[in-house]
Amino acid sequence: MSNDKKPYFPLFVDLNEKQIVVVGAGTIAKRRIRTLVSFTNHLTVIAPEVNRELLDMEKAGMLRIKRKNYEREDIYDADYVIAATNDHQINSDIYSACKCMGITVNVCSDKTKCDFYFPGIYMQEGLVVGITASGLDHKKARRIREEIQDALEKVARENRRKDSQHFPGRRIKIISDIHYYL
Repeated sequence: MSNDKKPYFPLFVDLNEKQIVVVGAGTIAKRRIRTLVSFTNHLTVIAPEVNRELLDMEKAGMLRIKRKNYEREDIYDADYVIAATNDHQINSDIYSACKCMGITVNVCSDKTKCDFYFPGIYMQEGLVVGITASGLDHKKARRIREEIQDALEKVARENRRKDSQHFPGRRIKIISDIHYYL
């Protein structure tokens, strides 16, 4: 067998009931959190300070915040951990603890300490597209995700236009049916 480094496999995972812990609440952590809230019902943020956006997400029931410094006990029940602090020593400790406990981990500041990468994601009407450059070229991955997004939005516009041409009275009929039952 070859020892060549292979690219990461694009695996779509059901995170609904998985316990996900994000340690940190800075810019990178918030980007990860914004993405994750669409995929899990069990997201916990560990950080001594958080901004208004995360507090609003907590108030809306999208996540739970523990306003405190990280301790190893914070990740004992986690299925996935994102280490996104600005302290390399803490991130390294999180990585080591996760590896010992068999927890899947992503250290945002060190691609060599990632069991998975965060893809650029585009979602539309139940469709989820994820793009990664295996941690090598984030700008390229983002550009390609944006091009795919543009293409999918164009297809969606064309489909809506075709539907309205084939069924011009359909929308009016559906709306009148809804009003009838209200």
